[in-house]
Formats: sequence, structure tokens, C-alpha cells
Amino acid sequence: MKGAVLAFDFGLKRIGVAVGDWETRLAHPLETIAGEANAPRFERIGALIGEWRPVGLVVGLPLSMDGEAHEMTQRCRRFANQLHGRYGLPVALVDERLTSVSAESRLDEAGVHGRKRKAALDSLAAQEILQDYMSRHEPTQPE
Repeated sequence: MKGAVLAFDFGLKRIGVAVGDWETRLAHPLETIAGEANAPRFERIGALIGEWRPVGLVVGLPLSMDGEAHEMTQRCRRFANQLHGRYGLPVALVDERLTSVSAESRLDEAGVHGRKRKAALDSLAAQEILQDYMSRHEPTQPE
């Protein structure tokens, strides 16, 4: 399958977004959606889906280091279900353990600090989630 895939690093205050393409198997940070209200967040996600026309979506699934689910795990599952229900696209859930640590390390190496760091962190984490997903799966519909 060819086409774009959008990935989300869901948070209560921000959602990091990345885009990737099955042909190149490369993911890129796209943006961070700020705010806690659902309506504007889903409005922006809808605009991104309209712009990129993805064949599927990927959502990072936070788990504790021992693999156990916790409150944010359930919130991310609910977010994934809402994405599927609203946009009718297949949604894959991907273990996101250590993606934020990796993204923070990349920002440290680049010397990014302050407000720019906060804005970039979530979209970089989404990129890590998507790159991991694309490297482990064949270009088919997300599970």
C-alpha cells in the first residue's frame, strides 16, 4: 500500500503529530496541537487528515516500563477509538515507551531549549512512534 500515515503522541495538554509515507518509509515531525478542549483539537486533526489524506493513523500507547497499562493508556485507547469513529480510518496503537526520552535526547543534541523545545518535543515523539511503526510493519493497513 502506498500513501501517507499520520501519527499522534496524545497528551492532556498537547498532541504531537507526525507524518510518514510508506513509499519512503520515513516519518517527519509535523506539528504540536496545543490546548485541552476536544473540539478545536479534533477540528485541527480533521484539517490535517483532509490535507494529507492518510491511509491510516497511528497512536502512541503509553505503558509503564513493565508493560502495564495505567490511566493514560486508557485515555490513549479512547482517543484512538474517537479517531477511528470520526474519520473512518484504521488506527494502530504502538508501544511508545521511551519515545519522549529519545526525542528529548535529540533536542539536547540540537541545543533546543525553552518554548521551542516544548513545542518540538511532542511532534518529535510522534515521529519516533511512527518511524518505529513503519520499520516494524509492512505497508498494509494499520492493525
